[in-house]
Amino acid sequence: MNNKFFKILSWVATFTAMLMYISYIPQISGNINGHKGDFLQPFVAGINCTLWVLYGFLGEKRDWPIIIANSPGIIFGFTAAFTAL
Repeated sequence: MNNKFFKILSWVATFTAMLMYISYIPQISGNINGHKGDFLQPFVAGINCTLWVLYGFLGEKRDWPIIIANSPGIIFGFTAAFTAL
């Protein structure tokens, strides 16, 4: 496979990963309105995303698709988790 294909694939995967984490917004809204959802899954997602962002930043060359894809997971994952408490 050529390099152009993998570059496109990485950005498509980045976009879908961002959508996955942004989809926590309804759970956050429900949590705030008193319909508490699950704490554990978004908390673990927040930890996972934090580790991936660190991996992307700390490598020899910054891996922007990984950093960009997982940054919303830190924000929305931990927000969904802590509003569920």
